[in-house]
Order: sequence, then C-alpha cells, then structure tokens
Amino acid sequence: MTVGATAMPAFGQRCIVVGSSTGGTEAIKVFLSGMPHHAPPILIAQHMPESFTRSFVARLDSLCRMRVKEAEHQEKILAGTVYIAPGHSHMLLERVPGGVYRIVLNQDPPVNRHRPSVEVLFKAAAKVLGSHAVGVMLTGMGKDGATAMLEMHRAGAYNFAQDEASCVVFGMPREAIEIGAVDEILPLDKLAERVLAYLRVPK
Repeated sequence: MTVGATAMPAFGQRCIVVGSSTGGTEAIKVFLSGMPHHAPPILIAQHMPESFTRSFVARLDSLCRMRVKEAEHQEKILAGTVYIAPGHSHMLLERVPGGVYRIVLNQDPPVNRHRPSVEVLFKAAAKVLGSHAVGVMLTGMGKDGATAMLEMHRAGAYNFAQDEASCVVFGMPREAIEIGAVDEILPLDKLAERVLAYLRVPK
C-alpha cells in the first residue's frame, strides 16, 4: 500500500534502520531472511533485555545471509552487516572524515521507557543520513520511534511500516502511519523484497 511517492534512488551509500518491540524478534528474522549478503547495512533497535541480546544475535547470524552482530561503540558501518543494539545501550551513528559512518552507543536514560530506543536510532538517522536512510517500523506496542520517523521523512528518508494484519501488536507502526511518517505499508513477508526494489539492490 503506497501512502506517498518519491523518486526511486540509485543503489549507493544507504543505510536501513529498523525499529521493533513486541513480536519483533520473529519479524526481524523474517525481514532479514529476505536480504542478500551484499545488502546495505542494517541497524536495528529491538526492545530486549540485555541478557537476551547475544543469543538473539547468534541465532540470526546462523539463519541469515548477511552477517549479524551485536553493535560495538565506534565500529565502522559496513555493507552486508546487520547491527543489533545491545540490550543495555541506545544506538546512534555518526559520520567521520572520509564519508565513513560509525556506530555510537551510550547509556543515557531510557527514552519512551526504553533503552535501546527506536526514537534515538531514528533521530540519529534523520540527522546523519537524511535521504540516505530507509526506515522500517515493525510490530511493537506503544509509540517509540514514531516522532523520529517523521523527522526522517522530513529529512528525505523513505519509510516503510509493517501492516496491521501481520503485526503481533500494531501500536508502533500505527503511530508512525497516523502522523504521516510512512511512505508504504506492507505485509511482513513483502517488506524485504520491496525495500530491496526501492534501493535497486541486485539480488
């Protein structure tokens, strides 16, 4: 379902940023399973206790063609790699000389009662990536990330949301859709394919 329309960008230095909460562990697995090994880097903020992050990452890495890892402070962001925010930290990104993007982790107070917070990641994407970002809002309770996704949209990013029928909880996608932050709404099993098509990533 297309909410808005913009010109299709050429495949280049892009980043995909993903937010999810309730039901997100399975939704992330489905989304990443559709990604080829050479896809643009993917940064994910999933509401999850610290004790579960590493096992979640290991499971995804064994199932996906992309490399999946727990994000580390100041590591370079590379294509073909998925970075999962640790359960104890917010995840942001920064651009350093040479056009290189790096992960930034901090333990600032929770935002929208969460750390990691989708709001923090998406706000950083709006500021640092602008039109080079693609946002994806997956299933989740509450409204974490909606306002920052609108900031991304206004900065030139193109945003997707999981549809209600395929969500465990439609809260986070609904909030983003209702404030006009989302360009396309799709079933979970169609999201990866459409994101790749939008970015013109060869399969």
